[in-house]
Amino acid sequence: MSAERPSMPPVRLNSEAELARDALAAPLLVRAVRLARWAGPDTRVGAGGELVEAQLPAAAEHLGLTADEEGAAYASEAWRLAVDTGLLDVTDPEEAELPDGADDSEAEGTVTAGENLALLTGGSPQDVLAIWLDGLDAVHADATAPVLDDFADLVGEDGSIDFEALDWDPEAEAEFLDGVLGNLYLLTLADSGAGDEPVPLPALAASMIVPDDMGEPTDDILEQVSEAMMRLDDQFRLLEPIGIVEYRPVDEALLVEEDESADGSAAVADDDVTRYGMVKLTPLGLYGVRARMLEAGVDAPAVGDLAGKGAEALLDGIAHYPESAARTEVTLWLAGRGAGDAEAAAAELLAAARGTDGGAPLRRLHCQQALALAGPEAEPAVRAVLDDPELGGLARVWLAERGAADVPAPPEEMIFWLAVDTIAAQLDADGELDELQGLVEGLSTQHSGFFDEVWRVDHPATADVLETMGRLHGDKKAAKEARKAAFKARSRADR
Repeated sequence: MSAERPSMPPVRLNSEAELARDALAAPLLVRAVRLARWAGPDTRVGAGGELVEAQLPAAAEHLGLTADEEGAAYASEAWRLAVDTGLLDVTDPEEAELPDGADDSEAEGTVTAGENLALLTGGSPQDVLAIWLDGLDAVHADATAPVLDDFADLVGEDGSIDFEALDWDPEAEAEFLDGVLGNLYLLTLADSGAGDEPVPLPALAASMIVPDDMGEPTDDILEQVSEAMMRLDDQFRLLEPIGIVEYRPVDEALLVEEDESADGSAAVADDDVTRYGMVKLTPLGLYGVRARMLEAGVDAPAVGDLAGKGAEALLDGIAHYPESAARTEVTLWLAGRGAGDAEAAAAELLAAARGTDGGAPLRRLHCQQALALAGPEAEPAVRAVLDDPELGGLARVWLAERGAADVPAPPEEMIFWLAVDTIAAQLDADGELDELQGLVEGLSTQHSGFFDEVWRVDHPATADVLETMGRLHGDKKAAKEARKAAFKARSRADR
């Protein structure tokens, strides 16, 4: 079996110190900290831990906000975050002492500074990031909460709330937003460099709505995309202040244009796509989305994760990394062993490259690439495996590339074995078809009578490799010879 491919490509994260600084600068967390330090013995909260309405104007003024409805909303949002992240500890109103003659409906709780408030200035970067992640969870929950256009319609005569009338599935809402953030994460890590640019909101919404095999979207699908865009616009407006995204909101003038459009299609007709919202994950956002994916059980590796692990974990782990990420991971792994340990590190890599399992050819390919970064100190370890049937070929290649003297010529059997191993590795790596075809044709033409001999190679992938060569070889005669050789190899293996 080949190494299992990670469900997400590897991400290069900023250092924890850099991420913690970004977290402390997130506008919503800044406001929450200011309110946590402002709160005192006379500050009162309601049954849900919220700041009582009478104190919202003072809280907004402390934050430098206007003392109107908008300022009060921002202050209330920051207060909730302070409570949710443990910057403030709330005393339950039911436990509060009431003045003589007051009834339970007048009960108000009090607040004190929480333990986490001190950690933001005196704790480690990990402490800061843990608090910020709690804040992200709280904001994510707010972003996926139901939109209540008229809350009064949901309250019955007895004061109970008709939650079924909300038509709201909290798990589905959270799953949709996480799916959007996951797609944005993938786009950010794209090899094409697309991750450096913001993503249009319509494209992000469409990635969740439009089926992959659909040609021209139907009117119903376009309407769903439009609805998803507007929901995401609200959600990204909430998420931006916690520092997870940079967001350019939907141009509100478009809403007027859409209302005036007879068919409601204005949201996809304008040439200026930036008017429909543009979003980009920040470095802190990459960290936060990855943390949520890890918590959900998604395999989301980060470059550097393998630096302290053994060589086998390294070679298996980078099996399907992009070239630049694999190179960085190997460099970090070698650096962790120190310059004086290059020979021992090389020996460990070579030992990990052995094997007859399906992932072994790709391990050997990455071993050879890793040894190229190990420097000349690796030479004694490489020379020690010159007679190894599995490693002798790559050892000779490595030595020849470094211009080493006295490199023994490989026996013919080793040449054919290395050819099979190399193609098997490239097949497992899912490389470019043109490159693989060039490799197939190059190897078969370098050696006279290649297909007459290669089927005898004692390699687990011999038959599969020959079948692939039969499909890819541009010369019809050689392709036919490859298919015949594949049949012979399978017959030999079945004996």
